[in-house]
Amino acid sequence: MSLIGNHSGAQHESAFEGYANRPERKSTYEVAQIGGDGIGPEVINAGVQAIHAVAKKIGTFTVNFMELDWSSDRYKRSGKYVPEDYIEILHRYDAILFGAVGAPDVPDHVSLWGLRLAICQPHMYANVRRTKVLPGISSPLKGLSPGDLDWCIIRENSEGEYAGHGGRSHRGLEHEIGTEVTIFTRTAIRRIARYAFQVARSRPRKLLTYVTKSNAMRNGMVLWDEVIKEVAKEFPDVTMDHMLVDAMTVRMTLQPKSLDTILATNLHADILSDLAAALAGSIGIAPTANIDPSRTMPSMFEPIHGSAFDITGMGVANPVGTFWSACEMLDWLGESEASQLLMEAIEKTCADGIKTRDLGGNANTQEVTNAVIERIEAL
Repeated sequence: MSLIGNHSGAQHESAFEGYANRPERKSTYEVAQIGGDGIGPEVINAGVQAIHAVAKKIGTFTVNFMELDWSSDRYKRSGKYVPEDYIEILHRYDAILFGAVGAPDVPDHVSLWGLRLAICQPHMYANVRRTKVLPGISSPLKGLSPGDLDWCIIRENSEGEYAGHGGRSHRGLEHEIGTEVTIFTRTAIRRIARYAFQVARSRPRKLLTYVTKSNAMRNGMVLWDEVIKEVAKEFPDVTMDHMLVDAMTVRMTLQPKSLDTILATNLHADILSDLAAALAGSIGIAPTANIDPSRTMPSMFEPIHGSAFDITGMGVANPVGTFWSACEMLDWLGESEASQLLMEAIEKTCADGIKTRDLGGNANTQEVTNAVIERIEAL
């Protein structure tokens, strides 16, 4: 079985096979296209072009995209990011390709909870973030080469620090109170732990590092420790170790080769995966898969970068994170050959030095997109 997102070699199996329900392959897939805010529409449009190109090259399936105008512009017009029946709308699709959310004139907690979390929280409890150093891209870590850093970060995506419980009282007074209630349940910890162990089992090193802060957070984090150790007994072939989150940042920086599959809570994995992307060269290249293993809902795929209003409309946004997210989407749909082909085209483009400025290059978004499409056609 291949690594998640590792699409090299002649043989390729679905990276999601073995720890999720097997997908029903189709001749036509329906995908919800949500560009969102800022550079989101720019990179998603690039991703759509690449997906059409790889589908045409493979020749056994097509992808229809339905563009949904769920964005901060919609919120400012109507007061809502999504319609009341948005869950029913999303059920019509096989997958969701998502750009970014966030606008300078909308509070971040309003935009995040109004769109991205509204989509992910109900069902997509596994957030999968792959990190590796791509050919032609330099890591800020000295002496690190492609293959030296190849991680899969599994983030619990439904509760924890982002459970949305808490409140504020005595507003405007000196003794104003704001509480953020972190919620951990045995059920959610157990299911994400099993998911992470299955991912680790599917990778050659069979190594899982789980991250908590149970020395200071003596209730929920200790529950994490206890449940993960229970689940570990079901996977005797997987080697497991444990890190406190502060120490984990040091290990990721100084001993990156010692890590493989990483499991952490919603907040901790959110932070660690951004660090991982930076260590791999740029936050612009990193993908995200928000997975519902039961396939009750379509899973959502997105680059991890934000809306980046400082470069919106300039045509210089890095589309690689979206392309890599598209690879994950194709893999999830069961189109592993297409996923492999697109990943090879991405790596060849980067190796050939066709990069946006965040990676030290001078190509614009469309030039990188054209280069990837040319290599799809040539492979």
